Amino acid sequence: MQKIMIDGNSLTLQQIEDIALNGAQIELTPRCIEKVQKCRDYVDKVIQRGDVVYGLTTGFGKFSTVTVPPEHIAELQLNLIRSHATNVGPLFSTAQVRAIMLLRINVLAKGHSGIRLQTLQTLVEMLNRGVHPLIPMRGSVGASGDLSPLSHLALPLLGEGEAEYAGKHTSGAEAMREAGLEPIKLEAKEGLALNNGTQVMAALGVLSLLEAQRLCQQADVAAACSIDALMGTPQAFDPLVHNLRPHPGQKKSASNLRKLLKNSDLRESHVDCDNVQDAYSLRCTPQVHGAVRDALKYARGVLEIEINSATDNPLIFPDEEMVISGGNFHGEPLAVALDSLAIAVSELASISERRVEQMLNPALSRGLSPFLAKRPGIDSGFMIVQLTAAALISENKVLAHPASVDSIPTSANQEDHVSMGSVSANKLLQVVQNVKTVLAIELMIACQALDQRGIPSSPALERVKALLRKSVPHLEEDRVMYPDVDAATDLVGSSGILEEIRQAGIDLD
Repeated sequence: MQKIMIDGNSLTLQQIEDIALNGAQIELTPRCIEKVQKCRDYVDKVIQRGDVVYGLTTGFGKFSTVTVPPEHIAELQLNLIRSHATNVGPLFSTAQVRAIMLLRINVLAKGHSGIRLQTLQTLVEMLNRGVHPLIPMRGSVGASGDLSPLSHLALPLLGEGEAEYAGKHTSGAEAMREAGLEPIKLEAKEGLALNNGTQVMAALGVLSLLEAQRLCQQADVAAACSIDALMGTPQAFDPLVHNLRPHPGQKKSASNLRKLLKNSDLRESHVDCDNVQDAYSLRCTPQVHGAVRDALKYARGVLEIEINSATDNPLIFPDEEMVISGGNFHGEPLAVALDSLAIAVSELASISERRVEQMLNPALSRGLSPFLAKRPGIDSGFMIVQLTAAALISENKVLAHPASVDSIPTSANQEDHVSMGSVSANKLLQVVQNVKTVLAIELMIACQALDQRGIPSSPALERVKALLRKSVPHLEEDRVMYPDVDAATDLVGSSGILEEIRQAGIDLD
């Protein structure tokens, strides 16, 4: 795999996923190296002059008024990383850590952070060789950025903390040694350059966004299966309807449903029935799924700006010979976007569960057996699987409460308004996982309902059903269901379903 060139300005969301999930390697561009070195030369000049500059020759936060003698400047940077590594709770996954590392490297590569080239290159080598710091998930308030988790990221670089290397957890020092890397001794500004910024919430946001975009397509597939299984009508998806309310996401979802339901024998079998219109959870699928798509587009725009932005403090401008303390570390743009994303994505699950109800409730299912059980009363069928979906949706309702509306002042009121953006990001991770499982449950139930109809659906949906049946057999009688839910969730989380759709000659929007 060709190395991805890093210059601080042109990183894409897809590149982040390739590096985080697929182990792609990176390399700094020559121009980036020049900028980083030029910025560092200016930092050294400031130190030699004895200027009083926040973070270079002063303490941090409330201690910004305390001037640090030259002989303690290196100790100041080390103490910053040690004292700020206070996150707790479960660890971020390897993929998430790789995304965080990459985004921090990309910010430093912009040449406004004052880090030494040696330090930055070592961080690049850590990523390329698979030295992944262990970073607990909870403890950042999102301003000054993600200070605590980014400090955990920096510890192994210094030969401290803990890391994962070659599939095992070990000390940061041991991981660096096994990877053939020498730990760094920080100099002026470098500690602050490593832990000041929004890269944790941005990385989690990018990975969640990309998965959520795929879930929008998966949601259309699951909905199409349910609509056909319920002998619904695709008339509500006619472009004449959606051109009169031309929200982009709505039009895309309606188009997907038309493609997926095309040439369904099951549809043709009841084309002259007396059903005029379907329940909202079927008929209004494009409106709901489309609104989610449009919200994702907004979040994507925020993230595309953020991943190539300088979020340090202070920022160093060597051409202008200026060091400016600003507030680019504040996570509010991300906090609002990620909260909005969690609210929107949760709706994919909400309407999905209502389609499940239509298929399981004999008063609504148009001739399907109660709970799709072969022997109702003896077998419970999918009765309790629906409860699982309901529980996850209820959890999402709590998680969708925005963290960005909260602020707890910190650092003796120096940091008197914080974004809580990392809380938004962590909540979003769970929402996306819950939605994935609910869509998997709908797909399982819709395929069982299609089996009961005994008439083929569209060629595309028949391919999806056949793929599901490789890991989730048709339910003949009650069995332990959680392995089926897990298998279906794995399938929805993979590229398998969308690849089957492509093999059927359909490109989903």
